[in-house]
Amino acid sequence: MSQRIEILNVGIDNLAIDEFLNNLNRGIVFTPNVDHLMRLREDQEFVKAYDVADYRVCDSQILMYASKFLGTPIKAKISGSDLFPMFCEHHRNNPKIKIFLLGGAEGVPQRAQKHINQRIGRDIVVAAHSPTFGFEKDEAECQRILDMIRNSPANVLIVGVGAPKQEKWIAKYQSQLPNIDIFMGVGAAIDFEAGNKLRSPRWMSEVGLEWLYRLLSEPKRLWKRYLFQDLPFLWLLLKEKIKYTPQQPVNSSLRIR
Repeated sequence: MSQRIEILNVGIDNLAIDEFLNNLNRGIVFTPNVDHLMRLREDQEFVKAYDVADYRVCDSQILMYASKFLGTPIKAKISGSDLFPMFCEHHRNNPKIKIFLLGGAEGVPQRAQKHINQRIGRDIVVAAHSPTFGFEKDEAECQRILDMIRNSPANVLIVGVGAPKQEKWIAKYQSQLPNIDIFMGVGAAIDFEAGNKLRSPRWMSEVGLEWLYRLLSEPKRLWKRYLFQDLPFLWLLLKEKIKYTPQQPVNSSLRIR
């Protein structure tokens, strides 16, 4: 449906928000950001999970800047925390869309369910569940969760347990959920909808400083990710730019790839 823009060898769909929402009828949706791109360089299980995604939409203003720097600008930033409420609003009057929320601490997904349904004006979220810590390593619990989803009327599954856990879980179990048409990994979006966490001010998100707000909000949890694991992204991006920038005039007799 769209051209994929490559950043550090990861394809990202170049889609405007409206065209994405209008065409999203089935499939698995992941939302790559800088942290994803760095993890994908090391974690082969994460790579395999990403390979099953039907859509990869840009979650990061930093990646928007990177795409422009590489000469292949992405049309829109569609982060998981923006995509989820926009998806609900888009389907406000579509009774065929019924959502199951999976993620958040005890009580959080139920609060998110209540807030969303009140805002949308109908029971678009039909079920919600908070998995226990480490649930993805407990096959019996995973099967109980799958039973809950299959026994619900939901046809959309929203998973918000953080990357790369949510993407790996969706990739592993999506074939066991024939009733689900759309899968989304949305990070902290369930917490945001519940009011359990506050989003950064819009201006910080628009200029690419949402990561700084999150770091200051949760320094113990996020310092290693933002100040150590993700920092090499800038050097790798510069190397990619140099790699694809001609260093001298190309002989006209040579075919340009």
